[in-house]
Amino acid sequence: MTRQIKLRPWQKAAFEKYVAAGQADFLTVATPGAGKTTFALTVARHVLSERPRARLIVVAPTAHLKLQWAQAAARFALHLDPAWSAADGALPSDMHGIVTTYQQVATSADVLRSLAADAFVIFDEIHHAADERAWGDSVRVAFEGSARRLAISGTPFRSDTSAIPFVNYVLDEAAPDYEYGYGDALGDGRVVRPVYFPRTGGEMEWSAPDGSILSATFDDALDQARSSQRLRTALSLDGEWLPTVLREAVTRLEEIRTVHPEAGGLVIASDQDHARGIASILSNRFGQAATVVTSDDPDASARIATFSAGSAPWLVAVRMVSEGVDIPRLRVGVYATTTTTELFFRQAVGRFVRWTPGLRNQKAYLFIPDDARLRARAFQIADQRRHSLRKREQERFERDESALDTGVEEQMSLFAALSAVATEHQAHEAYDADFVDDDLEAVPEDDELDLVLTLAPPPPLTGDRRSLDDLGINIGGDAARTRREEKRRLREQNAEMVASLVRRTGQTHAQVNSELNRLSGVGRITEATVGQLRRRLEVAEQIARR
Repeated sequence: MTRQIKLRPWQKAAFEKYVAAGQADFLTVATPGAGKTTFALTVARHVLSERPRARLIVVAPTAHLKLQWAQAAARFALHLDPAWSAADGALPSDMHGIVTTYQQVATSADVLRSLAADAFVIFDEIHHAADERAWGDSVRVAFEGSARRLAISGTPFRSDTSAIPFVNYVLDEAAPDYEYGYGDALGDGRVVRPVYFPRTGGEMEWSAPDGSILSATFDDALDQARSSQRLRTALSLDGEWLPTVLREAVTRLEEIRTVHPEAGGLVIASDQDHARGIASILSNRFGQAATVVTSDDPDASARIATFSAGSAPWLVAVRMVSEGVDIPRLRVGVYATTTTTELFFRQAVGRFVRWTPGLRNQKAYLFIPDDARLRARAFQIADQRRHSLRKREQERFERDESALDTGVEEQMSLFAALSAVATEHQAHEAYDADFVDDDLEAVPEDDELDLVLTLAPPPPLTGDRRSLDDLGINIGGDAARTRREEKRRLREQNAEMVASLVRRTGQTHAQVNSELNRLSGVGRITEATVGQLRRRLEVAEQIARR
């Protein structure tokens, strides 16, 4: 059975370039929200149709994204296990492959090396392989024997310490084989939203690590260390700068929700305590319910998924949603983190650019401190937006490029924020006054820009022949149970039957499980196919009826 999929022009162009290149390694850099996952899985279907015995391995930045990748792959009739671990043994014969993380690769490189032999590998946000030196080394060990490798990233990246494996560099810059930027996406229409950056000044006072009392506004020129102290003071929970900005953001989101009722807001906090404090301000001062997501919360992925599918107004997070997480209804953000690197800032902006079909005038807003470093980052993105939306000569704006990305180490035990007051509020209209909303109406909401690609049949699997295709899942359709989720459901039902048989027979759990495995042909439960688990459940039910 073949499938047809509608691709955006850039996706089809990138796919055709990939096929024509025929090289072992291929890097695609495409702006967040452009559809990198669809592009990558289209390539995967093509490669696996030519090499039906090859496995598919996806390496993602976070645990949350593993399930997201498995669900997306299922819509392409590709079945990936997002809960794989090195202790699971052989991959079940009804699975095409696995989804893992860069952190897991670092601890399981040798096991993955065997699994990945002759495999097709997708590296999601490949720059994460440089987060720790051990990660990059492990990626090379695990996947150097793979047949083909596709790396995708939402932002261009540099090699600041050591080069990332399988990426070609030119003058210390990663050289993509195909690139699709934010300006390109805005110019194409119906791909990403235009993002605006209201920025707020302030007067801050703090006690520096050396004991001196300092005060400054965002207009004052400071060295790297004191610039970081000033920003940290502004974002303090004890000052009035942050509540003032939150009030502006709440008001803007309420305005948007009058025409887009499901629209949501995101506050990116500095750390876990900061995130909980921000949620308290939203609740106590402004009556806004806020979902808090922190990395130490085992239910973080479920909280993000629930927020994404619902209509709650606010999400407060630290780094859980910095990239890759798809929450298309986000329209307003507050950048309340002390991280000022270009890469992180662009990843944060990427959370607000995802286009919602059928909705016009989809402006998004990211409220930022009027810090010189963040101002420069915002201007760089805003220049792309203005050029693409107006279709005329790009305006020139003064930029402050003197601030560096990261602060120096300091004795934070001696640092204390004393006061932070918001002053002037620089709205987007001040430097976008001649932008007309009607510019966004020029692109029709139909399929005339989509290109149709016919995919070869998915690679066959042994074991259970019933697949998600039989359940009516279509490429691009709504998410449904992945094969791993179906197995988990069957295992739970098997566990219930085993408990019942233990009570009836007086045998131990081990004895009942062993007998059911023997009668149904199951070896290790982690290696069982859907068909074997169903057969095991049927055997247990037959015994229970005796």
